Amino acid sequence: MTPQNDDGRRAVRLRTVDLARLAGLSTQQIRNYEEAGVLPPAGRTASGYRTFGAPHRRALLTYRALQPGYGPVAATRIMRAVHAGDVPGALALVDAAHAALHEERAALRATGEALEELAGEPPAAAPRSPLRIGEVAALLGVRTSALRVWEAAGLLTPPRERGTGYRAYGPADVRDARVIRALRRSHHLFDRIRPVLEDLRREGDTDTLRSTLAARGETLTARTRAMLAGAGALHGYLGAEGARGAEQPGGTEHP
Repeated sequence: MTPQNDDGRRAVRLRTVDLARLAGLSTQQIRNYEEAGVLPPAGRTASGYRTFGAPHRRALLTYRALQPGYGPVAATRIMRAVHAGDVPGALALVDAAHAALHEERAALRATGEALEELAGEPPAAAPRSPLRIGEVAALLGVRTSALRVWEAAGLLTPPRERGTGYRAYGPADVRDARVIRALRRSHHLFDRIRPVLEDLRREGDTDTLRSTLAARGETLTARTRAMLAGAGALHGYLGAEGARGAEQPGGTEHP
């Protein structure tokens, strides 16, 4: 008798090689996915060969839909949680990935706001170098205590003069202080300011940083769309009968 699903439809019977060909993978990858929990447990013939069904194919397609947005590690953890019966845990992993993406976007926005703040200020004359802390405070219109707080937080690291131990602010230190002042005026916390400074130091100038931010924004948008597509595939899989367990079709499989 031909194996059937509960609704009377003919059950899909797949060997390891069949499932591998459908996805363009090797048979070893299919075995690895099953062992990792990406796929539900396979059925077994009397001789011990793996047998797969439609739920395994749906699981594999769902995993591959999750990968572009969530990455292979998170996608594996999500599918493993689903197949372990921990759907809330799987959804928590989805939430965490979206929260991390939100933080990346917020940091990107903070950097853009800092650049806009700086662009709105009159061009600063190149100060003589180095400057003492009082001179920098007067130049920026802040208290020296603010500069010390920023330094204590690790945002500023002006070198010290030999002998006197006085802080000696060079052009890059003054630029960083201007960025911090601009972001603090917009009520950004130190943890949000730190990556802005790291970006600026890495790129070297604001024009290059603007180009980098634009490219990064496009990357985040593409990833968001990929995550939406992956989440949609997961939603469909959770609603499918196969998400509650693999079929156990009969038949044989060639090793």
